[in-house]
Amino acid sequence: MTGPAAASLPPRGGLGLKPEHFADVIEAAGCGAGPAWVEVHPQNYMMAGGPMHRWLAAIRNHLPLSFHSVGLSLGDPDGCDRGELERLARLCERYEPGMVSDHLSWSSLAGERVPDLLPVPMTTAALDHLAGEVSRVQDRLARPILIENPSRMLAFVEDEYHEPDFLMELCRRSGCGLLVDVNNLLVSETNTGLSPGDWLDAIDPTLIGEVHVAGHSIERHGATSIAIDDHGSPVSEACWRLLDRLIARSGPVPVLVERDNDVPAYAELAAEVARADALLQPEMAHVA
Repeated sequence: MTGPAAASLPPRGGLGLKPEHFADVIEAAGCGAGPAWVEVHPQNYMMAGGPMHRWLAAIRNHLPLSFHSVGLSLGDPDGCDRGELERLARLCERYEPGMVSDHLSWSSLAGERVPDLLPVPMTTAALDHLAGEVSRVQDRLARPILIENPSRMLAFVEDEYHEPDFLMELCRRSGCGLLVDVNNLLVSETNTGLSPGDWLDAIDPTLIGEVHVAGHSIERHGATSIAIDDHGSPVSEACWRLLDRLIARSGPVPVLVERDNDVPAYAELAAEVARADALLQPEMAHVA
């Protein structure tokens, strides 16, 4: 694979790549503009060939690439999906992504798929299981991966850990890093009472390998409000403020703008990527 080195992602703004923006991203990259890197769900590219691969190969020749997996089902009590892992490994060999990540969740049970990323309890038993599964994935891919903090609809009464402690212990045991989804903190705040500020203060910033920002929606049911992690709106001002707070602790890190629903014109997303870059630039200058 030719193109940018696969060692890492630059500590700049990146964009979640959608087919309707393939041509825009290539045009911008050719002019030295646009996102510094792009991210895709590898499950959308697990076919042998076709136009999706031709586009992705062309973009990979210009920009570093990140794989954000949604299919390993690490929390499945039967273990991660071995077939999915093999397909992901082959795709990594083909495209040499700068980063690979997945979720603290499960999406299959007894061989049956469910169309969602479902939460795991923060217990010692779950931690033992996840540490083994993350290690299995990393051994097969021959690289460390990042695990994303969940957007929680609810908390489990059997939880034994605060979320930051659970994630940091998972990193310690498996050698993985963290993908901090700032929007997920806001979703969990509405749904479970989690404090995003306390979460950011508690987490070890040296574990953070990538950050996501996005929007979410609110459903109201009588006096109850439920936050939905739908990635269907612009990044909220609360999310930008939390990102600024995170960067102040972590220093410059790769920051991805996610938009999966109601995807707007490329220019609107490029402006959000530029805003992420503007927050990163003072920290980058300080490091330099």
